[in-house]
Amino acid sequence: MNDYSKLNSQFLLNPEITFLNFGSFGACPKPIFEDYQKWQLLLESEPVQFIAFNGIEYLKKSREALGAYINCNADDLVYVNNPTYAINIIAKSLKLNEGDEVLSTNLEYGALDRTWNYYCNKSKAKYIRQHIDLPVVSKEVFLEQFWKGYNKNTKAIFISQITSSTAMKLPVKEICERAKELGLLTIVDGAHVPGHMPLDLSELKADIYTGACHKWMMTPKGCSFLYVKKEFQNLFDPLIISWGYESAAPSPSQFLDYHQMQGTRDFSAFLTVPKAIEFMKENNWWQVAADCRALARNNYQRFCDLLGSSPLCPLNDDFLGQMCSVQIKSDQPEKLQRYLFDNYKIEVPVMRHEKYVFIRYTVQVFNTQEQLDKLYNALKEISEKTDLLKV
Repeated sequence: MNDYSKLNSQFLLNPEITFLNFGSFGACPKPIFEDYQKWQLLLESEPVQFIAFNGIEYLKKSREALGAYINCNADDLVYVNNPTYAINIIAKSLKLNEGDEVLSTNLEYGALDRTWNYYCNKSKAKYIRQHIDLPVVSKEVFLEQFWKGYNKNTKAIFISQITSSTAMKLPVKEICERAKELGLLTIVDGAHVPGHMPLDLSELKADIYTGACHKWMMTPKGCSFLYVKKEFQNLFDPLIISWGYESAAPSPSQFLDYHQMQGTRDFSAFLTVPKAIEFMKENNWWQVAADCRALARNNYQRFCDLLGSSPLCPLNDDFLGQMCSVQIKSDQPEKLQRYLFDNYKIEVPVMRHEKYVFIRYTVQVFNTQEQLDKLYNALKEISEKTDLLKV
């Protein structure tokens, strides 16, 4: 990697911790965090003006910056706390009848599997977690396996653009194109995408898309967005009925009225998006991301060899970003994760997913080969000295 020592010092992370878990909640650099505090101070200095009057304009400017960044109309975006909140908006209002099906994969984020199960059960619809073989060997094989789950009852597609536990990019563009031919609604979980890889919603053509800004875009926590194509926006009720419903001063967009203003809440994190975009542009972030991808990928096979497994996908840009998941043999993954933190000061997730257990490391600008070596040596030592890891 290039010398990013000056950038490394911008992060607020505890330097005593080897932080290899950017994928869960991200981390906020000082300039973005200072912008966050600026907005919070403005809120506290005049809360009525901030929330009741100026907030709409502040949010509009932030949405305009985000819309330009991901190439969509700003009025087709609303800010939400996290992608789970966004998908709850969609799943709760989606009109499903008994026997209808939502087609997904068995690789999705657990909280959203639960969301779809809950609402499908209420309507007596079915949430289809189509089985995908691991390792994934090619886009073509993935798509063949995925579409085997389609039938005349399929009404919508729900899929991750980058998976959580297996850390793989999925061929979402190809799925959206085919789904459009079949007349299916496409709903994409892009939690890990913004700031991690270029996102062009105009090109992707998903009907509904949610992404987190507090992960790879590095905003403060609780900052995500929901995009819905105009033709579908009136289908979705707000999760919280508030002043935007039957608004005394309605805007031209019911979508914004319903979902944007929801009583008293601190939306300062949403307002840091322009600063986050500025920070990435100033620091040539796509070059940073390319260097991080290379470092992550160059270590993948090495960890697989140590842990007696194989890569979950081809080692190329089609499938891998700045995260890599390695299958491990452990019947105590929660203890293993805690052991790594308590004894080695390494923050890295160890996750169950169906019958599998994965350890997922991420590489961000502040991570180094030496830190990956520290993880490697720790896992080697744990496998030799404890029963937490079987190699």
